[in-house]
Order: sequence, then structure tokens, then C-alpha cells
Amino acid sequence: MKSAISITDPLFRAAERAAKRQKVSRSRLYAQALLEYFKRRQSKEITKALNKVYSTEPSELDPVLARLQSEAIGREDW
Repeated sequence: MKSAISITDPLFRAAERAAKRQKVSRSRLYAQALLEYFKRRQSKEITKALNKVYSTEPSELDPVLARLQSEAIGREDW
């Protein structure tokens, strides 16, 4: 699908350079940028939802798992 967008001249020039460096069309570059934007937004929304859950419910590691985890990691001198 074709779409027209308005961007600043410096942003357009930067996109042109990036497309040439990556050897992709400008359209492909913009499509990749949008995909990346949506992935990051989705990831942020998931993190936001998880933070909401864990902020209202205590999260404690089972004592046996905590001991096993500690033994697996070992002792580190800082």
C-alpha cells in the first residue's frame, strides 16, 4: 500500500543515507522503522502490565529455589 508522509528535510536526508548504507529502498527502510516502533511499543505495554501485577502482589522466591539459585551462582567478591 502506498502512503504519503511529511517529514523534516534533515530527517529525510538521514533516512536517505541510512537506506543507501543498508542497500534497501526508502520504502523498505520506513517499513522496517515502523515494525521496530510497534515491537518496542508492544514490549513496553507488556512490561507495563507486568509491573502493574507485581506492584500489587508480593513476589517471593520459594526458599528452596532461592537456596539452589544461590548455590548455582556461587560467591562473588565485589
